[in-house]
Amino acid sequence: MTSTLSGTLNRRWAVGRWYAAAAGVASAAVALAVGELIAILVSAESAPLVSVGGVVIDHVPEWAKDFAIQVFGTYDKVALQVGTIIILLAVAALIGVLGALRLWWGLLGVVAFGVIGLLSALSRTGSTGAWVIPSIVAAVAAGLMLWLLLRLAPKEAADETPIKEPSKAYFGQQRRRFLTIFGATIVGSAVVGYVGRIIGQGSAVNAAREALVLPTPVGPRAVAPEAASIGDLGYVTSNADFYRIDTAIVVPRVEPRDWTLTIKGRVAKPFTITWDELLRRPMIERYVTLTCVSNEVGGDLIGNAKWLGVPVKDLLDQAQPDPSADQVVSRSVDGFTAGTPTKALLDGRDAMIAVAMNGEPLPINHGFPARMVVPGLYGYVSATKWLSELELTTFADFDAYWVPRGWAQMAPIKTESRIDRPRGGSSLGAGDVVVAGVAWAQHRGISKVEVQVDEGPWQQANLAAVASIDTWRLWSLTWKATPGDHTLRVRATDNGGEVQTSQEAPPPPDGASGYHSIQVSVS
Repeated sequence: MTSTLSGTLNRRWAVGRWYAAAAGVASAAVALAVGELIAILVSAESAPLVSVGGVVIDHVPEWAKDFAIQVFGTYDKVALQVGTIIILLAVAALIGVLGALRLWWGLLGVVAFGVIGLLSALSRTGSTGAWVIPSIVAAVAAGLMLWLLLRLAPKEAADETPIKEPSKAYFGQQRRRFLTIFGATIVGSAVVGYVGRIIGQGSAVNAAREALVLPTPVGPRAVAPEAASIGDLGYVTSNADFYRIDTAIVVPRVEPRDWTLTIKGRVAKPFTITWDELLRRPMIERYVTLTCVSNEVGGDLIGNAKWLGVPVKDLLDQAQPDPSADQVVSRSVDGFTAGTPTKALLDGRDAMIAVAMNGEPLPINHGFPARMVVPGLYGYVSATKWLSELELTTFADFDAYWVPRGWAQMAPIKTESRIDRPRGGSSLGAGDVVVAGVAWAQHRGISKVEVQVDEGPWQQANLAAVASIDTWRLWSLTWKATPGDHTLRVRATDNGGEVQTSQEAPPPPDGASGYHSIQVSVS
């Protein structure tokens, strides 16, 4: 446009601030889309948004992680990516404005983002030199788009020299052209980025999972007791509803034919097994309830499922651990680590390398092809997904992922209980009301649950059947509700006689505690 105006106008013309900001945003959108697309050829984890997001997760303050889990629950990764995109677009808008003032300022900002992306990619576990390619190509694409849009953006007078100006129709034409290109760029980038992310997830892994024929467990199959559920409260959590809390921005997708598990460290006989070798080993099938340490009192970061897998003890016995090795560090393919007490894996509990969940191969989101399941311990010290390695070491020599971030090394699950029916804040009719929920003390079991109405006496609830002491237990109590506002509380007692503590504590550093209570109105 500058050339069009030269010779007829003496004013100095510049790109308007809002048009420049829009150019920066569109350039960033192109960069994200191109990065996702190129990552198809390299690795899904090498995409700039994914690699930078991984670095953010590893270094964000603990209070921010806790806040994200409390607010967004299992959607915390989505929230992180959305937040990262918003921040990126805001900075990109600023880069666009700088580019309108001096083009090289804007291009320098694009280069800076490219460097951040490639350095983040190289810092990730399993990265290779090729992982820098998506960030480099994305930066080049962003730079070209910024240059193009700044050239095409409508110009505004930058001084007050009274000179004849182009007609309103001319400016309207320029605006429409720019907005059309801007809109097409945003929509096209969204489509390309989405397609790139979907393709990057890999159809080969889905096909391998669907083709898997599950081994038959040794001994009897796990069967949930008929009396384990209460009303609409089920004993088993479906795979779709099972909570997911981990550090993976993009879910690792591992083809079984490429999967191996290495047992090493302080062992007499280190070894590595393949997927086919794992499937040929004797497997057990058990119901086990898993709990996240971030679960608040009354929270839903807990679930019960039927698992099929190889006992960890069998693998450790083959490796012959050194008596000094008091910790087993499990590693994920994406570098996450969890430190489990060795004695908890050798004391006879049904700790396993699971390959199936609720009668089907592990969902990819929950660790396919193999993950750890250990009854009685919070997930951050035991439930590693996408498992690749077990290393025998000591707690004195190595801190797993969450320990340097302020969480406890040892994390036995606390005795807890929750009211699920009625819901807090409900309006009820007077008369018989069924109060029901779940209680848990994995690997100790629940022997008693009590409910308190207002400040009245504790009333013992009826307990449902359970498959084992490694699962939660449903309970119910029929309450003769009277008109007015009421507070209901619940507490549980484990099989060792230990009563759930009333002392309130937040999840850090070793799990929340306190009585769950709700308020209801009766009319």
